[in-house]
Order: sequence, then structure tokens, then C-alpha cells
Amino acid sequence: MMIYRESGQFITSYRADNRLFKLHQDRFSFYALLAFAFIVVPFIGNDYWFSAVLIPFLVLSLAGLGLNLLTGYAGQLSLGSAAFMAVGAFAAYNFHLRIEGLPFLVSFFFGGITAAAVGVIFGLPSLRIKGFYLLVSTLAAQFFVQWALTNFAWFSHNSSSGVITAPPLIILGHDFSNPVGRYLLTLTIVVALGLIARSIVKSEIGRQWMAVRDMDTAASVIGISVSKAKLLAFGISSFFLGIAGSLWAFTYLGTVEPHGFDLTRSFQILFIIIIGGMGSISGNFIGAAFIVLLPILLSVISNHLLSGAIDAGQLENFQKIIFGALIIFFLIKEPNGLAKYWQTFRQRARVWPLRF
Repeated sequence: MMIYRESGQFITSYRADNRLFKLHQDRFSFYALLAFAFIVVPFIGNDYWFSAVLIPFLVLSLAGLGLNLLTGYAGQLSLGSAAFMAVGAFAAYNFHLRIEGLPFLVSFFFGGITAAAVGVIFGLPSLRIKGFYLLVSTLAAQFFVQWALTNFAWFSHNSSSGVITAPPLIILGHDFSNPVGRYLLTLTIVVALGLIARSIVKSEIGRQWMAVRDMDTAASVIGISVSKAKLLAFGISSFFLGIAGSLWAFTYLGTVEPHGFDLTRSFQILFIIIIGGMGSISGNFIGAAFIVLLPILLSVISNHLLSGAIDAGQLENFQKIIFGALIIFFLIKEPNGLAKYWQTFRQRARVWPLRF
């Protein structure tokens, strides 16, 4: 008996074809996963897993999702992801600080809106240039934003060190400052934005992005406003990155500082979508899990199986070598990343045991 099949599950309308999950099995699996993440994990997890593994995994997944909307779906290259995260984090902090009584969630939203506005500004060169030249122009955003946040003390509330301790996460009268609360807050926002992103890529906007990605000249011929599609991609992508930056500062780091959003962070987010899979929603979570868990796995192997034969410095260099080799492998062998392997497994599972 095939346990994962489409038999009897027919699509009879456009609305049904546009659903988030077309198969009953997919919907059940998704709801079961959500129930496990929201109900079971808070009881079985410990502070280390919440603070060092689960929260960075969720935030990096959201950041990868933001970049994937721009690069994977709209075809616009960017190396300014961390800059837009920094804009969102500092904007959310200043909105919460300077507008008395403003709820945290509203501050996060305004931070995302501010990041979207900055993203549109730095996306203007995409109307004239593309490819490597666009990549360099977005790299300018990375250096400019970090320079501005470092040299203008107003953004950090005139802090002498430039490092701000994040205020307590009080939302609707509940304190989410403990590890479990920060995890649940992050999980809720990431799930909500993930569902929104899924709806966007399946909508007319998403189809326009993919048309521009595949061939912008042909997209223009059939009536798509290429400039509007590109700027909208930069805006929505930067909004997601701005929310991710707010979460990175408030729920993970516990501080708001420019150095937490340096160029290395932009490369890390780029690696997530390359390894996970460009043009894939689930690929962002797979890539983020790989990025977060690989260093932990290498550390466990070094400490237990190799009896600490590799010191911390050599282990960090070894991680970089592995990441570099994987980037080359996926770019050459499987450009669609780990998400492609997951999709292949699902397709084969649909006809099991007839064929696998």
C-alpha cells in the first residue's frame, strides 16, 4: 500500500490548485510539525538549544527567505542582506525607544518597513544594471549602512560603545525575555512570514518575478512592468530581512550593534540559499539548519571521536573549507540545492512501493 500518494485527490479549480498544500498528507505533516514545534519543543528543550541552536536557525531561515525572494525568485543578485537586517534592527529599536508605549511587534513591523524603503533605494541601480555589477552595487549598501550606524551616535542613542542592550521583550503584558519565550516569539513570526512568502510566490507578483528572472525582455514584451517588479522584489525582500534583523538583535544576540550585521553575515545568508536551494521556500530552512548544525556536529566529532585532536582555531578553518567545497559542489552539481533532493524523495515516495 502506498502511504504517500495522490490517488483520489483531484484538483478541480484554480483556487484548489493555488492552495498552500495540495495533498492531505502534506497538510497533516505541516500541522503536526507546527504542533511539535509549539507544544512539545518548549517542554523538552533546554536553554542551550533555544539560545544557541533553535533561535539562530529560525532567524537565519527568515533571512534566507528574504534573500531568496529577491535572488531565487526575482533573479536579482544581492550582497547587502546584513545591511538591511541592520536597518531593521536599529529602526525597530529607535521606534520602540522614541515612541512611548509603542508595542514591540509594531516596532518590528516599522523596522521592516524602514528596511524595505532602504532596500528600494539601493535597488534602483537594478533598473539599469544586472548580474555582477548589481552585486557590487548592493555590496555598497553593506559598507554604507555599517559606516552610518557606526559614525552617527543618534542611531545607538548616543551610546559611547555603540552597543545597545536590548530592552525586555514585553508583549501584550507577557514577558518573552526568557529562552522559551524568545523561541516562541521567533517561531510565531517566522511561521507567519513564511506562509505570507509562500502566498506571494504563488500569486501574480511571484509569477512576474519569475518571468523577470527567466528573461526580462520577454517579460516586458508580454506587459509586465520590469522596473516595478524589480523594485517590489527589493522592497519585500528587505522587509523580510529587516524583521529578521530585529529578531537577530532582540531575541538572539540581546544587543543591537552594527558589528552583528557585517559582511560575513551577508555571505552566510547567501550560502544558506545556495546550499538549501534557490527558488524554494523549504530550502531556506534546510540551508539554515545545515549552516547552524554543521559547526556543532564538527565540534562533537572533534571532542568525542577525535578526543580533541583539532583545536578551536583549526576547527573553524576546517568549517570554512567544508563550506567552500559545498558551495562549489552545489553550484556545479546541483544548483537547486538540498531542496531538490527532498523534492526527488517526495516524488519517489508517491509511487512507493511500485518504484523508489
